[in-house]
Amino acid sequence: MVDFTLSSQQTALRNSARAFAQDVLLTAPSMYNDQPDQRSRFEATLPIYQQAVKAGLIKGQVPAPLGGTSTSIVDAAIVVEEFFAKEPSAAITILGTGLGLMPLILAGTPKQHEKFLTPFLGDEGEPIAAFVHSEPGGTANWLEKGAPGLNTTAYEQHGEWIINGEKLWTTNSSGWDQRGADLQCVVCRQSSPGSPQDLTSDPASQILILLVTREDVTKNDHSAYQILSDPELAGFKSAIGPHSRFTNFRVPASQLLCRPGEGAAIVEQTFGSSAALVGAMGVGIMRAAFEATLVFCKEDKRGGTVPIIQHQSVSDKLMDIKMKVESARMLTWKALSGIEKGPGNWENKLETALEAKIWCTDQAPKAVMDAMAAVGMKSYAKDMPFSRLLEDAICLPLFDGGNIGVRRRQLEKIFQRDGYEPWASTYI
Repeated sequence: MVDFTLSSQQTALRNSARAFAQDVLLTAPSMYNDQPDQRSRFEATLPIYQQAVKAGLIKGQVPAPLGGTSTSIVDAAIVVEEFFAKEPSAAITILGTGLGLMPLILAGTPKQHEKFLTPFLGDEGEPIAAFVHSEPGGTANWLEKGAPGLNTTAYEQHGEWIINGEKLWTTNSSGWDQRGADLQCVVCRQSSPGSPQDLTSDPASQILILLVTREDVTKNDHSAYQILSDPELAGFKSAIGPHSRFTNFRVPASQLLCRPGEGAAIVEQTFGSSAALVGAMGVGIMRAAFEATLVFCKEDKRGGTVPIIQHQSVSDKLMDIKMKVESARMLTWKALSGIEKGPGNWENKLETALEAKIWCTDQAPKAVMDAMAAVGMKSYAKDMPFSRLLEDAICLPLFDGGNIGVRRRQLEKIFQRDGYEPWASTYI
C-alpha cells in the first residue's frame, strides 16, 4: 500500500535541513549580493559551504555502504526542497558536489571509492566535486550518429590518459581558487586531439570518464588546465559553471573510471537520478512562492475593506499553486522511490524520473507567475521575494538536461520503443 508518511528519521532530517536553511543558507545573499561578478559571489559563499561540510551535508550525499550517511534518495529530495524553499543559489553549490560524486559512486572500484571518496566523508574543510560533461557547443545531441560528438578527447599513452578540450556549465568544476575541484568526473571521447569522430560508429562506444583531482592539476603544467571565463547567470547568482580548457592534461591510467564504451551509460544514470532531484528543486521554489503569497493575501487589503484572500480570483491562484506543489512533490517522491525499489527495469525508472524533471520544472515558473498575479504590482518590488524566485525558477527547465533539447527527447525515445509498457513503472 502507498504511504507518504515520513518516518521519524525522515522527520528529523527535514527539521535539520529546515534549520540549516533558515539559520545558514538564508545568510548567503548578505555575503554575495554586493559582489561584482559571478566568481566573486561564488567565492563569497565559501563559509556557507564550510558549514555545510561541518553539518554533514556533503557526506550525507554519499551512500552509507560507501562511508557516507545517505540511506535513501527520497531523503535527498526532502533536503533539496527545504533548501530551495529558502536559498536556491548557495544550495546549488552544496548539491552540485553530490552530482559530481555520482559517477564515482555508480562506477568506481572499491579502491577508487576508498581513495577518492574519503575527502568527502569528513566534517572539516571545503571539499568540492563536479560532474564535467557539457561543452561550449552544446551536448544535447552528443550521442547522435554522424554528428561531431564530444569535442573533449582523451587518449592513452605510456600509462597515462591525455585530455584535450573545453567544458562549460560544469557546476563547481573550477574549485574555490580556479585550480580545479577536489574531484572532477570528466566525460571524454576516446580520440587523439583534433581527430574527428568516426561518422559510421556508435558514438557511445567511444565515451569514457576520467577522475581528475586538484593534485593532478598541480602536477600538470599551469597551462594544461585553465578557467577561461565564468558566465554571468540570470538566476542562481552565486553558483559557478565555468568555461574551462584542458590542454595535453595528463591523468594516471588508474584514474580511468569508465572504459570507452561504458561512460555513456553512467552519464545517463547520473542524469537520471539527478532529474527527479531537480524536480524537488522546483517543489521548493513553488512552495516558497505559495507561502509568501499566502501571507501577503491574508494581511493586505490592497486599498479595499477585506484581505484580498477573500476575493475568489486571488484564492483561485493560491489553489492552483498549492496543487502544483502537492502534485510535484508526489511525482518527485514516486520517481526517486522507483529508482531505489522499482518496479520495472532501468528504462521504466528513468521514464518516471524524466517526467518528474519535465513536469515539476515546467510548473515552477508558472507557479511564481501565478503568485505574482495574485499579489499584483507589489510583487515586482525588490523587497519582495518573487523576482528572485522567478529568476531561479526559469533556470530549472533549462539545466540538468534541458526539457526541450534533452529530457523530452529521451522520453520520446522510450515511448517509441517496441514493446513499451506505459505503466511498468507503476505496477509490477
